[in-house]
Amino acid sequence: MSQRSSTRLEIPHPNEPGCHIIGILEQISRPDVQNKKIALILHGSAGHKDYLFLKRLAMRLPMDSFRFDFRGNHETLGKWNQGGMEGDLEDLRAVVEYLKKTYGYVIDLIVGHSRGSLVGFRWMCVSEEGRSVSGFVNASARYRMKLIYDSPGAVQWQKTFAEQGFHVWTPVVARKTVKFEIYPEDLERFANWDSSLVWDHFPAATDVLTIHGLSDKAVPPYDAIIYARALGARSPGTHNLHYVEGADHNFSGLQDEIVEVILDWWQKKNSSAPTTGIWMTGTKVKL
Repeated sequence: MSQRSSTRLEIPHPNEPGCHIIGILEQISRPDVQNKKIALILHGSAGHKDYLFLKRLAMRLPMDSFRFDFRGNHETLGKWNQGGMEGDLEDLRAVVEYLKKTYGYVIDLIVGHSRGSLVGFRWMCVSEEGRSVSGFVNASARYRMKLIYDSPGAVQWQKTFAEQGFHVWTPVVARKTVKFEIYPEDLERFANWDSSLVWDHFPAATDVLTIHGLSDKAVPPYDAIIYARALGARSPGTHNLHYVEGADHNFSGLQDEIVEVILDWWQKKNSSAPTTGIWMTGTKVKL
C-alpha cells in the first residue's frame, strides 16, 4: 500500500507582503522528479481547504494533491470580498508557480466547488499551464452570474443595502462564525464575472466532469446543462454530466458519494477512451 504524507505549506503571496497562502500538500511519494503530476482542489465562497468533500477526496486520490485557503478564508490572511475572484485567481497563480518551482510539479487535475470552479475555469482559459491539464471537475458552479441577484442570500443582502449601505454575512467556517461585509459594488462585480470564456477558450483536450445537485437552491441545476453544451462540443476533450438527486449546493450528507463519483470518473478517464455524455457509474437508482 502506498505511503501518504501530509505537509502544511505556507506560500508567500507575491502581491501581498506578509501574507502566506496556507495549504496542505498530500504526497503519495517523494516529489523527486521533474514533471510530477498533481491535483489542485479549490474551495468555494466562505469555504476552506478541508470542507465538504475536499479533504476526503484529497486523502483518496491516486496522485499527489494540494488544497489551500484563498485569501481572507480560514487560515490564509487577507480581506475576503464577495466579488473578489480576480484576487482568487492571483492566489491560484501563486500556488501553481510555487509548486512548479519548488517541487517540479505539473498540474494535471483541477477540482473546484462553486466559486472555486469559476476561478479554476478562468485559470484554465487564460493560462499557458492550463493547456496541459488533463482533467477538470466542476462541482456546483454557477454559469448565469446575474441570477445571483435572485438567490435567497442576495435578496436579503439587498434589503440591508437599502437600510445601511452594506450587509454583514455571518457564515460558519471551520466551526467558527465569521463576519464578512458585502457591499453593492461587490455583488455587481460578482454578477459581471465573465463565465462565457469556457465556450471558446477552455482547452480542447481537457476532459471535464460536471457534478450538480438537483436540489441546489443556491445555483440552478440548469447551469450544469449550459456547461455541458459549452464543453461537450470540444474534441478530443470530453464532458460528462452527473446530476445528484436530492443533493443541495454543498452535497450535504452525500460527501462520500461525490468522492466515489470523482474517483470512478478519474480512473476510467485514465484507463480507457472517455466519451461525452451522462455520467451514471457509481449512482444508486431507487425504483
